[in-house]
Amino acid sequence: MTGKGRELADMMERRKVDILCVQETRWKGSKARSIGAGFKLFYYGVDSKRNGVGVVLKEEFVRNVLEVKRVSDRVMSLKLEIEGVMLNVVSGYAPQLGCELEEKERFWSELDEVMESIPTGERVVIGADFNGYVGEGNTGDEEVMGKFGVKERNLEGQMVVDFAKRMDMAVVNTYFQKREEHRVTYKSGGRRTQVDYILCRRGNLKEISDCKVVVGESVARQHRMVVCRMTLMVCKTKRSKIEIEKKTKWWKLKNEECCEEFRQKLRQALGGQVVLPDDWETTAEVIRETGRKVLGVSSGRRKEDKETWWWNEEVQDSIQRKRLAKKKWDMDRTEENRQEYKELQRRVKREVSKAKQKAYDELYTRLDTREGEKDL
Repeated sequence: MTGKGRELADMMERRKVDILCVQETRWKGSKARSIGAGFKLFYYGVDSKRNGVGVVLKEEFVRNVLEVKRVSDRVMSLKLEIEGVMLNVVSGYAPQLGCELEEKERFWSELDEVMESIPTGERVVIGADFNGYVGEGNTGDEEVMGKFGVKERNLEGQMVVDFAKRMDMAVVNTYFQKREEHRVTYKSGGRRTQVDYILCRRGNLKEISDCKVVVGESVARQHRMVVCRMTLMVCKTKRSKIEIEKKTKWWKLKNEECCEEFRQKLRQALGGQVVLPDDWETTAEVIRETGRKVLGVSSGRRKEDKETWWWNEEVQDSIQRKRLAKKKWDMDRTEENRQEYKELQRRVKREVSKAKQKAYDELYTRLDTREGEKDL
C-alpha cells in the first residue's frame, strides 16, 4: 500500500467498486485513514515488511460500519448495516506455499472463529488471497463451487474447498464462465494461476450477478483485482393483519322471515314481555345477543378492494379459461402452453375493457334519470 493509496482509490472510482478487500498491505498499525477520491481504508498489520490486511470502503458506507474486528495481520472483518441488512466483509491473506503447517492451521482457525461469530441470518462476503488453486471442474464438490477454476487443485486449494463445505460457503469466481484471461488472478513471468477468491454463503449466491478478474490495471504488479456485482435482497417485513370487529348482520332484518324470527326470539329472551324493561343497558345487550344468534355475524376479514361489480358472464368465463391455461403451463412448460396462456391473457384484457366501458355507459345514462338519483 505504500505510495499506492490514491492510485487504488482512483481505480475503485473508475471501476465503480464500493467495497474492496486488500492483502499484503505491509502497513503497521490498527487504524482507518482516508486514501482520497472519497474512499477510506480500515487496516491492520504488525510488521511493515510482511503481511497486513485491510478493507477499503466508499465514504457513503463508512457511517454504516457497526463493528471492526482486527483478528491478526492475516484476518480482519467489518460489519455494516445497509438498509436493514447486516453485511460482514472479511479480508484474508493465507500463508504462501512453503510456510510452516502450524502457520497455515492458525490462519484457518482464525477464519473459522470469525465465521462462527457471525449469526447465520447475516450476509458474509470473503475476499481473500488464499494462495491455493481450487482447480478446474467441480466433480464431487458441486455444492460449493462451479466448473470454471484454473488448472489443477493443490493442497492449499483443497483447504479452501474444505473450508467452504465446513461453513456452507460458495467459491463465487468458479460459477461464472469467463475467458481464462478474466479468471487468472496472478501473473508472474510465465506463471498464470488463480489464487484470489471471493466467497459468500451458498444461500446468497443468487444475489451475485457477475464475477470476473479486472485486467489492464497496474496498481499491483502481479495480482489482479477480482470484482463481483452483488445486489442485497431486502426482505420486507409483512404487516400483521389488523383484526376487524365482527359485526351483526342487521341488514337481514329487511327480509320478512328473518324479521319475524328475530321478534319471536327477542320476546322469548325478554321473558314474553311486551313492554321493555326500564334498564336500557340490559335490554340493549339482550337485543344484540339475539341479533348475533338469529342474524349471524360477519367474518371480521377485510374485503379485497376489487372493483368487479361490472363483471359479466363473458368476462368471468374468460378469466376462468385463463386460470386453467396458467395451471396447464405451470405443470407443463412448453412453448405451446405458454402461447395459449399469453393469448388468453390478451383476450381477457380486451373483454374486461369492453365490459367496463359498457357498464359505465349504462351507469351514466341511468344517473341522468329521476330513478338514478338514488344511486348518487
